[in-house]
Amino acid sequence: MAKRATKDQPMAERPTSRLAERACRVEPFHVMRLLGRARELEAAGRSIVHLEVGEPDFSTPEPILAAGRAALDAGLTHYTPAAGLPALRQAIAAHYGRRHGVEVDPARVLVTPGASGALQLVFSVLLEPGDRVMLGDPSYPCYRQMLGLMGAEPVAVPLGPETGYRLTPERLEAVWAPGTRAVVVASPANPTGAVTSLDELRALHAICRARGAALIVDEIYRGLTYGVPDTTALALAGEDLYVIDSFSKYFGMTGWRVGWVAGPEEAVAVMDRLAQNFFIAANTPAQHAALAAFSPETAVILEQRRVIFQQRRDRLLPALRDLGFGLSGAPDGAFYLYARLPEWLEIDSMDFATRLLEEAGVALTPGQDFGSHECDRHVRLAYTRDFDVLDEGVRRIGDFLTDLGRPGRD
Repeated sequence: MAKRATKDQPMAERPTSRLAERACRVEPFHVMRLLGRARELEAAGRSIVHLEVGEPDFSTPEPILAAGRAALDAGLTHYTPAAGLPALRQAIAAHYGRRHGVEVDPARVLVTPGASGALQLVFSVLLEPGDRVMLGDPSYPCYRQMLGLMGAEPVAVPLGPETGYRLTPERLEAVWAPGTRAVVVASPANPTGAVTSLDELRALHAICRARGAALIVDEIYRGLTYGVPDTTALALAGEDLYVIDSFSKYFGMTGWRVGWVAGPEEAVAVMDRLAQNFFIAANTPAQHAALAAFSPETAVILEQRRVIFQQRRDRLLPALRDLGFGLSGAPDGAFYLYARLPEWLEIDSMDFATRLLEEAGVALTPGQDFGSHECDRHVRLAYTRDFDVLDEGVRRIGDFLTDLGRPGRD
């Protein structure tokens, strides 16, 4: 038997601490590594075009900033209930009624530290080690990493342009995995911008219900839709439906770290206890600021920004096609283009993204962040910058492709 270490032993004689294998298996978020390198290059004097991180270039709307400042001036910096400010839970519920005509009981809403906190709570309340969760490939990488850390098994469903990168009911039924406890759908989706219609969500929900699984719908990009209805899965009824949202993307509050989950009241009560232990509560001044996100003044600003995002999409998409990137169609939501590399390129997307940053000063996200299905042939570009920045990025990408031997066009 190994000799037990004591506090009096010299450091060199103590056994090395063992790191948890599940934690060590968590993969890096490659876009953050590339962002870090981009910042290093900028600090050294390089000009970098940022098309990598999913963060709007707009600042938080002034009415929200004013509410945050007022909260700080009033000394509103103490803990809130773990489920969030009652006034904010009520405001979120009322927002669904005004915008979508959906009645939501505030008791079904729990405020979280960003959508990431909501995901952690939902996965924790639903899953046991070994349970399976089905999700699209490509999809937001943190789903897989959180599930693996909890001992659950993510089951990737390959998605492509043939279904508009959506997990359709037909596809889900065809590949259903035994032991599945939940299905995750993002709409609008990262990285593809795909929007799943309410009818499709209803059909997906029916499939899950028939098999005893929950449907988790990530709506963090809700509100950022172009030419299609802006809907919410909360229009569906059921004790097996969970909707995750955030003030980060549409409302422009990325760094404030406030999100929410809406689910069955019984599950929310359990998640309340989990939140007490995981987080204590979401950021207090940020919650007070978020109350102003639903004001009429803020709504005007957010609609103006949504129109600008659509204009940016329509500027960047044809420019990339002219360079030979594959894009099946204009995405209906979010602020990303998931583009296939030109067919003649012989390097994969990780090499392409790395070299493009180092040699041309353009940062974008390699497909390897989002799954394994043809990820090495795709990159994600965020149209979260002004027209002049997008144009400069396209120019640099074009020059880089030329240097790599881009074939001439007739």
